[in-house]
Parts: sequence; C-alpha cells; structure tokens
Amino acid sequence: MKYLGLPAILLAGSLFVSSCDTNNKEKIEELEQKIAKLEAGQGTKTTPSNVQNVAEVDPSSLGKFKFPEMEYDFGAISQGEKIEHIFKFTNDGESPLVISNIQASCGCTTPDWSKTPVKPGEEGYVKVSFNSAGKSGAQSPTVTITANTSPSVTRLKLKGTVNTSNTSTTKTVGPVKK
Repeated sequence: MKYLGLPAILLAGSLFVSSCDTNNKEKIEELEQKIAKLEAGQGTKTTPSNVQNVAEVDPSSLGKFKFPEMEYDFGAISQGEKIEHIFKFTNDGESPLVISNIQASCGCTTPDWSKTPVKPGEEGYVKVSFNSAGKSGAQSPTVTITANTSPSVTRLKLKGTVNTSNTSTTKTVGPVKK
C-alpha cells in the first residue's frame, strides 16, 4: 500500500468541503425562494394533518344559547356567605348544543353545567356558586362558556356587594366600668 502523504489528504478534504458547500448553497437558495413566495402571499395554503374536516360551517346550523338572563344580581350579602344561581338556557339552534368547558374568573366561583348534548328546543343549565369568604365590597365574578355555538364563547356574570362583619354599630371609647 502506498503512502499518500499530508498534501493528498488536504486536497481530498478540501474537495469534500467544497462539494458540501455547493449542496448547502443550493439548499439555502431554495429556502430563500420559498420564503420570498410566502412573503409575497404566493405560498400554498396548508391544512394541518390532524384536521378531520376543513369545510366551512354555517353558523345558523350550530347550537345557539338563549338565556333569559346573562347577569344575576345577588344584592348585598355578608362576608362568608355562599350564593348559588342557576342560569337556564334553551338551545335555539339547529344542532345539539355541547358545552365543552366553563372557566370561572376566580377561585371563589365554581361552575357546573349540563354535561350531555342539549337537543334543539330543549333546556340546559349553568349553575354558578360564589363563595364570599375573604371578599369585600363590589364583586362581579364571571364564567366563560366554550361551546359549539357562534360565537364559541359566551360569558355569564354575577354581581353584588359583600359586606364585612368588622363594622360595629356601637363604639366603645376608653375603659368600661362595671
């Protein structure tokens, strides 16, 4: 076997590097062309692979909330009291209405709701519980409903005032004689 020496190894290495540079330059040019097309709005519209149906949905064919009231005023309560209110609704749409999630605006509010689909013309409910422990003054907790409706988000609101029990009607000044 013949020894090639250091100059031959360097020459072979430089040829390898130059061929890699050519491939990289071609890839870079190709990517730059794709970016230019996307920036110009000429790119193709891609659909995520996990989408099952890409057809537009007619909002009139969805479920539709019909609440007699969207806000409940619980008035003035004492600190520590718990309030519960049931918001009833009718599905005024053409498809079964499905509530996928309800989120409260704070930890003092707990929602519960109809877990099964509500058929068109039938009634469902959203029950909201408010715990006034540690609260004082004007309160307005909300619950945000996510459902197969248009729009997909609906908000219900409680409002009222929480009075603290530390205000006394009789003032005692100084020592008290017995």
